[in-house]
Amino acid sequence: MSVPALTNLPVRIDDLIAAVSDPEHGGIATFLGTTRREADRRAFRAIEYSAYGPLAQTEMAAIAAEAHRQFGAVVCIQHRIGHVAVGEASVGIAASAPHRAAAFAACRYAIDELKVRVPIWKRAHFADGTTAWFDEHRTTQPAHDSPGT
Repeated sequence: MSVPALTNLPVRIDDLIAAVSDPEHGGIATFLGTTRREADRRAFRAIEYSAYGPLAQTEMAAIAAEAHRQFGAVVCIQHRIGHVAVGEASVGIAASAPHRAAAFAACRYAIDELKVRVPIWKRAHFADGTTAWFDEHRTTQPAHDSPGT
């Protein structure tokens, strides 16, 4: 099953699992990143994602290939673009491998690399009606776990 790397539709974890399922693999690990209600005491209404599509897709494919080489895992990554309301998934990852430890490691590797390498930008839509790009919105959280991710 082919799953688009970028989509403006809801992320469907069942599609990601189907894309990595392999009868030789005994473990499938999944990750869903959702828009949370607030960060740094500011309430969100939604996060708006935009991406440089061609490079984002290339990098996501490269990350999946690297995870395969390092962990023997099949990885599927999908990121939503456009408005993602509180509680909805913005990113989904599924990784299957012969053993659970490799599936978990590949899934973790994929999300960590995506956050660093893939050209996807976030704009917060706050409950008070204001907006800010995340590079304008400083948080006390580490960069690899910024609000809405």
